[in-house]
Amino acid sequence: MSETTPATTPEPSSGSAAPVVLDVWCELQCPDCHAALDDVRALRDQYGDRLDIRLRHFPLEKHKHAYAAAQAAEEAFEQGQGWPYVEAVLARTEQLGERGERVLLDTARELGLDAEEFDTALIDGRHLLIVDADQAEGKAIGVTGTPTYVIDGERLDGGKSQEGLRARIQEIADRLLGG
Repeated sequence: MSETTPATTPEPSSGSAAPVVLDVWCELQCPDCHAALDDVRALRDQYGDRLDIRLRHFPLEKHKHAYAAAQAAEEAFEQGQGWPYVEAVLARTEQLGERGERVLLDTARELGLDAEEFDTALIDGRHLLIVDADQAEGKAIGVTGTPTYVIDGERLDGGKSQEGLRARIQEIADRLLGG
């Protein structure tokens, strides 16, 4: 789920170590972010709960429906289906560009979410602050495109190429997890 806390690794709690945090700066109308899903899934499968993969929003001006998509994703997280919704929307980046917000509502319906609540959330702007805070934080740490990953304070830009990024993330996660 998206959060607005800084991209830092939490201190281990007593008893067991806290998960390593991987922030994924993403834009839901971005074909490169869609391509990056295989890496995100592989990391989730490999590390499970030991790696906290957080969606961070970075809607780009060149994609006119990205800002609404980010808000819709937050509504999906609120309804308990954040990542399935994000993956479903990313699979429809071209449709989103052509049909706009109807794709966001149709996707919500397909996943059994409350599409009326999505529509209301897009109208009342209840998730604007989260999206704006993510985007501002991204700009502050040097994010310029998507996808961009941040793990243990290291920023990895996947907007130009995904090659080698999963291996680098695994290397950092293994070091932090002592594995």
